[in-house]
Amino acid sequence: MTSIWMQISFVFFLAILASIVSRQFRISTALSEILIGMLARLMLTYTLGAEFLSVQEPWIRTFAGIGAIFLTFLAGAELDPDVFKLKWKESLAIGVSSFLLPSIGCWGAAHFLLGWDYNSSLLAGIALAATSVAVVYTVMMEYGFNKGNFGKTILAACFITDLGTVITLGLVFAPFTWKTLLFVSSLVITFLLLPKMTRHAFFIFGGLPSEFETRYLLFFLLALGALATWADSEAVLPAYLIGMALAGTVGRDHALIKRLRTITIGLLTPFYFIRAGYFISIPAVLVAPISLVILLFTEMGTKIISVYPVARHFGSPHKDAMYTTLLMASGLTFGTICALFGLSHKIINEQQYSTLVACIIATAIIPTLIANAYYLPEHHLPKDNAQELSEEPGITKINQKLS
Repeated sequence: MTSIWMQISFVFFLAILASIVSRQFRISTALSEILIGMLARLMLTYTLGAEFLSVQEPWIRTFAGIGAIFLTFLAGAELDPDVFKLKWKESLAIGVSSFLLPSIGCWGAAHFLLGWDYNSSLLAGIALAATSVAVVYTVMMEYGFNKGNFGKTILAACFITDLGTVITLGLVFAPFTWKTLLFVSSLVITFLLLPKMTRHAFFIFGGLPSEFETRYLLFFLLALGALATWADSEAVLPAYLIGMALAGTVGRDHALIKRLRTITIGLLTPFYFIRAGYFISIPAVLVAPISLVILLFTEMGTKIISVYPVARHFGSPHKDAMYTTLLMASGLTFGTICALFGLSHKIINEQQYSTLVACIIATAIIPTLIANAYYLPEHHLPKDNAQELSEEPGITKINQKLS
């Protein structure tokens, strides 16, 4: 157990460093944790050895997986049903455009420019088209955009994009079996019945020191996550759908949401984001950077070409449209899931996997940094967040960058 306690303490040491970096440079905590994870691997490689932090150990993967599930659930729970009904056309259009052209463009770049075979390039296109709900929601939450229609529309569009990723991956590479049918049927039944069940359960047993609400949610999230993986799907997909189903109950219980955020952000997501950064070997990327650059520029270019005009069509001013576009270009969760799926099923080899994951993590960093530095829509910020940004001492203020 000594080595496990040492590794856990090391993860939270890195998480503390990431919080300091996030505070000083006003970047998302998720992004700072990814960067710290990358640098930690680089330093450990030349000192104690990269294996000092065993990111493939089952217990670390479990913590990281639960963190991704809970973060995705929270993103779904904070979708306002009224806003979704009002903005469904915009969310659907942005989500579809964010997936369709980038998947085709990245497939073409991998196949024709990098020489990957048909299946591996197709998997690369699907993986790079995904948008990370985990990254986008963390950014939305830290700036307070998740409280308004602007942020909720972006989160709904993320769901559409990732739904396209999961469906396409399943149709192309995963066989549709009786397991898939059972999973989909269970998910539909849960989506329809869970809101009413939850209201009754929380009314009778909620508010107790035993934290019945948290245990209740954990049961359904992990049970459906297990059913999803059993059916060759992904555990985060039912988490988002459950979050959407409970947006009218859990999403409006601000005290419960705050407690869930404390567990998720304080305990679980450092394992997810630091682990994601730790996968990247900087020297390996520097040896063959051309493939990474080609895929990264293709992903960002096709996202801008496809999403920006759609956002403008629905009345967003230039800054809002660019911010939406760049956030929709931020990948991580489903992208790395697709890459790992490809590696485990021998669709891509280890070199292709390293290039693909490096590019996916780069999309989690670069577009979001550009968006927050140059296109932050300050008029959508809640008053307290806007005042904090304008009065932040000792750092380069974002509004100065924009002026």
